[in-house]
Formats: sequence, C-alpha cells, structure tokens
Amino acid sequence: MRVYLSGEIHTDWRNEIISSSEGLDISFEGPVTEHELSDDCGVMIMGKEPDKFWHDNKGAKLNAIRTRKGIMDADIVVVRFGEKYKQWNAAFDAGFAAALGKSLIVMHGNEHQHALKEVDAAALAVVESPAQIVQILKYVLDGKI
Repeated sequence: MRVYLSGEIHTDWRNEIISSSEGLDISFEGPVTEHELSDDCGVMIMGKEPDKFWHDNKGAKLNAIRTRKGIMDADIVVVRFGEKYKQWNAAFDAGFAAALGKSLIVMHGNEHQHALKEVDAAALAVVESPAQIVQILKYVLDGKI
C-alpha cells in the first residue's frame, strides 16, 4: 500500500507514523521537508530570480510536480494540519486528493475543527494523533484492531 504524508513539516509526526508501521506492507512518500531546499529548489535548478515572487513561483511549481505525482500514486493520503502555521498547501493537497477520489485521512487538533470543517467533511477519517493513523493503516491492511 502506498501512503502519501502531506502537510505540516515542523514536527516529527511523519517519522512517528513510519516507525510505528514497521513490518506492515506500506511505502511512504511525502514532500521535501527540508524547508530551505523546498523553498529554493526552483532557483537552484532553473536559475536565480531577482524578484521573490518568481523565486517562490519556481519552487512551488517544482514541488507541485512532486506532490501531484505522490498524491496520484497513493492509495491513501494523510494530511496533517499543525498548530503553529496556516498550511494553505495542506488544504490544497487535501482538496486535490478528494478531487481524485483518494482515501483521505486528515489529522489536526481541536483548535482547527471549525476552520477545517469542509476539509474534514471530504475526509474518510479525521484524527488527532499519529498513533490513530497507524491504527487505521493496520486495520485497512489486515482488518484487525
């Protein structure tokens, strides 16, 4: 099973899921989580830009290639909304996954419940912790809790 882990990049939630899923037949993919590389990949490959808008545009487009491929290839898409930043890109990824008919799991705390009600409505599961994600993945694979 292929799982794409999208969203917040400032905590260790991806590694928690991956390490807790050892032994399961799952391959995990996700965005580049090294902030500087993610921001600067476009200009590193295609050349510098004096205008910050075009600098960011190049990086966003290259990251979109990776993200689109990862979401399209995934069986399940997990989107994490963190506490500190507003992750517009995570909301976009959730919408893209929903539009493709992907099985979508959304993870966030109670503080975002109202703001993400439409995203939550598109998800097949809404959880608060990486442990719950792992339980869902195990259940999907072997039908046991």
